[in-house]
Amino acid sequence: MEWRDEGFVLSARAHGENGAIVELLTRAQGRHLGLVRGGAGRRMKSVLQPGNKLAAHWRARLPEHLGTYQVELVKPLAGLLMDDALALLALSAASAVAEAVPERQAHPALYDAYDVLLGTMQQADVWPAVFVRFELGLLTELGFGLDLTQCAATGARDDLIYVSPKSGGAVSRAAGEAYKERLFRLPGFLLASQAGEASAAEVAEGLRMTGHFLERHLYAPQGRHLPDARIRLMAKIAARAE
Repeated sequence: MEWRDEGFVLSARAHGENGAIVELLTRAQGRHLGLVRGGAGRRMKSVLQPGNKLAAHWRARLPEHLGTYQVELVKPLAGLLMDDALALLALSAASAVAEAVPERQAHPALYDAYDVLLGTMQQADVWPAVFVRFELGLLTELGFGLDLTQCAATGARDDLIYVSPKSGGAVSRAAGEAYKERLFRLPGFLLASQAGEASAAEVAEGLRMTGHFLERHLYAPQGRHLPDARIRLMAKIAARAE
């Protein structure tokens, strides 16, 4: 059993004396693990950093086996962000959130969205809004998409400013006014009619909203919580918005 594909490193952990179990997000094979022999060595450690894009060749005797990877660096990212603490934290958060994707299930649209997100990480004024959109896309891809096109209560398509934490549907100003303390604010940059630059406050609210649904649908059913890096990122951006 074998395949070749390109993938982004999500994580790498030491295994045995000098190996590493590497988790890649690939376009055709989905989230896939494999053993890299010598992966704990000094040279390979820099290659197996989260966010780096690799060319991977996976082999195993049987398809259900862990298998081994032979990898080559295609495009580095982690090293390019060393001077930007917030972007590094966002990279860690994105890698951790992407690990919620079921193993060995191809999600080409999600892979492409992740590629776009990582491609913006060196643009401090761009990646925060893209991060929120990526998480919305992940929820949609896994069957838990939010409907931000019309009011969940009235069907109206105008003046949508809230999101219901229960249904995940948008709510208009008129329908949500009496319950606004229990609703999320809908960031304007997520609406096609208001697409534009996102403020720190809007990004913070967007992360609070997507974090709620990620935890509810993907983590809580497994008795888990949002990854620590994702929680810290939300806190950092919320602090900047104050």
